Amino acid sequence: MDSLKRYPVRKNELLRAWDSADELILQHLSSLSLSDKRILIVNDHFGALASNLRSENITSLTDSFISYQATLLNTEEQIIPINSFEMLSGIYDLVVIQLPKNLSYLEDILCHLTPHLNRNSKIICGSMVKHLAPGSFDLLQKYIGITSTSLAQKKARLIFANFERGVSVSPYPLEVKLDGFEKSFVNNSNLFSREKLDIGTRFLLENMPKGNYKTILDLGCANGVVGIKAKMLNPEAQLIFCDESAMAIKSAKTNYQNHFSDEARYEWTNCYENGQKASLDLVLCNPPFHQSNTIGDFIAWQMFSDARYALKKGSLLRVIGNSHLGYQTKLKKIFAQSVIVAQNKKFMIIDAIA
Repeated sequence: MDSLKRYPVRKNELLRAWDSADELILQHLSSLSLSDKRILIVNDHFGALASNLRSENITSLTDSFISYQATLLNTEEQIIPINSFEMLSGIYDLVVIQLPKNLSYLEDILCHLTPHLNRNSKIICGSMVKHLAPGSFDLLQKYIGITSTSLAQKKARLIFANFERGVSVSPYPLEVKLDGFEKSFVNNSNLFSREKLDIGTRFLLENMPKGNYKTILDLGCANGVVGIKAKMLNPEAQLIFCDESAMAIKSAKTNYQNHFSDEARYEWTNCYENGQKASLDLVLCNPPFHQSNTIGDFIAWQMFSDARYALKKGSLLRVIGNSHLGYQTKLKKIFAQSVIVAQNKKFMIIDAIA
C-alpha cells in the first residue's frame, strides 16, 4: 500500500492514496474465496482496492477522472475503469463500494446495480466512521437487502448486504427549473447542488462578463449553467466545458444541447491540466474546496494555474469564492493583476488578468 500514489502526483505529497476503510475491505476480502468471482469495485478513490485485487476478474466503476487516472497509475494500466452505468454488463458476484458522501449518488449507484445482481450477489461497503451517513443503511436496505456491520477498526467500518430485492429504476437524473432560464436543466446524481441553484453560482450569474470573447471555458462546469449563461451573453463565442466528474460533463452536454444548436467542447479532466497554451479569452470558475472528503485549497491553486497557462495575454479569469478563502491573495501570486469586482456578505468575485 505504501507504494500507491495519489493523482495528480505532487512532490512531497503528505496525503495517502488509501484510508483505513480500504485496508479493512482488503483484510475482509483476503478471507474469502474470490476465484471465478465477477467483482465490481465502485468509487475506488485512488485505485487502492483495484491495485490489490487486480489478479481477479474485476471491473472498476468511477465518476471521478482523478480516481480513473490513479487506478491506471497504481495498477500499471492493468485495470481501466469505466465511467458510466451503461457500461455495466452481466451479473456481478461481489460488489465492493467505497461509500460516497453524496447519498443521491449512492442511491443512483444502487438502483443501477440491481439489474446486475442475483440472489447470490453480495455487497460490501466501506467507509470511515466519521463520513458514514446514517442514510446509507436505509438506501442499502431499500434497494439491496438487510444490512449488517463489522466492528469498527482504525475508525473505519464495513456494511454487508446480500441482494434480496428486485430491479429498481433510478430517480435520477433530475429535471430542475432555474430562475432566469426558460428551459429546465437536467442534473445527474453526483452533481453539487443538483436540486437547486446554489447561492454562490447565483451570485456569479448576476455578475457575468459580456464582451468580445471568442473562446470561453466553464472550468469545473457541473451542470453547465455558468457556461450557458455566458453563451447567452456572448452568442458568437465557442464554449468549452470541463469537469472532474463524468456525470457533470454528461449533464453539461445535455443542457447545452437543449439551449443551443451549435457544438461546444466537453473535457473530462482534472482542472484544465492539458489545456492549450494561450488559447482562451475568458475563464469562469467556482472552485471546489474539497476532493472527496479531503478539504483544502490545492484544487483552486491548480485551477488558477491551469487557467493562467491557457489564457491569452491580457485575457480574463473571473472567480467566485467564499470571502474567507482569500482567493484574491492567491490570484495576485499567479496573475499580472487581480481586482475584486463584486462582493456580498458571503461571496467575493475576483477578476484576474493574464
